[in-house]
Amino acid sequence: MKYSQQIGIVLAIALIAVCYMPWTFIPGRDITISGVSAVGTGYGRPGMLNIILCICAIFFFLVPKVWAKRTNVFIAAVNVAWSIRNYLIVTACYAGDCPEKKPGIFLLLFLAVGVQFMALFPKVNLPE
Repeated sequence: MKYSQQIGIVLAIALIAVCYMPWTFIPGRDITISGVSAVGTGYGRPGMLNIILCICAIFFFLVPKVWAKRTNVFIAAVNVAWSIRNYLIVTACYAGDCPEKKPGIFLLLFLAVGVQFMALFPKVNLPE
């Protein structure tokens, strides 16, 4: 794909922005969980690894070498796995308190899969 690297960079930047959006709201405890703030829960900062992996992915999208594109596929796959992990943990019901899912958690999954697809289809000029 001709513009896969540019689209991948835009999606990775959007994923970083989504980590600052609210992901879920727990009404019983009046807690809003985002990727960088989960105060009142034992989650820590669930989106911090997503941010670090997206920064690495942006770097590898910019490097025009075959090894960078192959490494980016791995980085993006770990990002998808971590996003699925965040979805499963942050949206789970605990002790009868079921969180309300916000659009941010769905955007996290969608954008992580988008970054993975863009990493799978790099434009690499191979010498003949």
